[in-house]
Amino acid sequence: MNRSLFRRDALPLLLLFLALVAATTATDALLHRLELVWIGRYLGIPGTLLILLSMRYSLRKHGLIAQGEPRRLLRQHEALAWLGSLLVLVHAGIHFRAILPWLATAAMLVNILSGLTGKFLLPRARRHVEERRGRMAARGLSGDQMDAKLYWDALMLDAMANWRTVHVPIALAFAGLALAHVLSIFLYWSWR
Repeated sequence: MNRSLFRRDALPLLLLFLALVAATTATDALLHRLELVWIGRYLGIPGTLLILLSMRYSLRKHGLIAQGEPRRLLRQHEALAWLGSLLVLVHAGIHFRAILPWLATAAMLVNILSGLTGKFLLPRARRHVEERRGRMAARGLSGDQMDAKLYWDALMLDAMANWRTVHVPIALAFAGLALAHVLSIFLYWSWR
């Protein structure tokens, strides 16, 4: 693999995901160190609210709301979803005793990775293919020759372009699992 291509294209995605894992681990360790583990139990609420607030971008993008500049809403979506995910992951910790929270967390992690793929890898992959096409055209290759040489890149680009086919259903699955988790908490909460 081309080292600069990895550094330019995949490393930012990997670093942002690892930063989420590191921040989750550090926050959880700090809560344990300060004997404030009980706070983690309640971080799922503000985390979920931040994730819901981040959805303004999707609502605007699909025309369900009119206010908000899309580019600014996208930046807010990324920041709020990352911070909300951090809080939910600290809430989840390693203290699961049921399958539903594990499934919700797994769906959230897949959703984070698919969102990061859409943010980092797809635009860079498009630029990479266009740069290669430009270099080939400059060398005088015909359209058919370029298509043959770019076949695998184009195939991968087409697959990556469909990242939303993973992101949106997984987001909906996460929402359903998170809602089921919240409802089960209310059903089994000790109200006395």
